[in-house]
Amino acid sequence: MAHVVEKVGSMEGPHQDESYAGYALARVRDALTGLRYGEVTVVVHDGLVVQVERTEKLRLSRPKGG
Repeated sequence: MAHVVEKVGSMEGPHQDESYAGYALARVRDALTGLRYGEVTVVVHDGLVVQVERTEKLRLSRPKGG
C-alpha cells in the first residue's frame, strides 16, 4: 500500500482565491489520476486546502491452478 502526502503551499497575489482554488483542484485531480483502488483525502484549514493525501492499495489476485 502506497501513501503519498502533498502539502499545498500558499499563494499570494490579487487573484489569490481563484488561483489557489484552481491549483488545489489540480492537485486533487493529480492524486486521482491512475488511482484504481484507494482513497484521496483533502485536508482543509480555515477554508483552504492545505494537504492532499493519496493512499493506493494494490490488489493481488491468486494465480489459477496454483
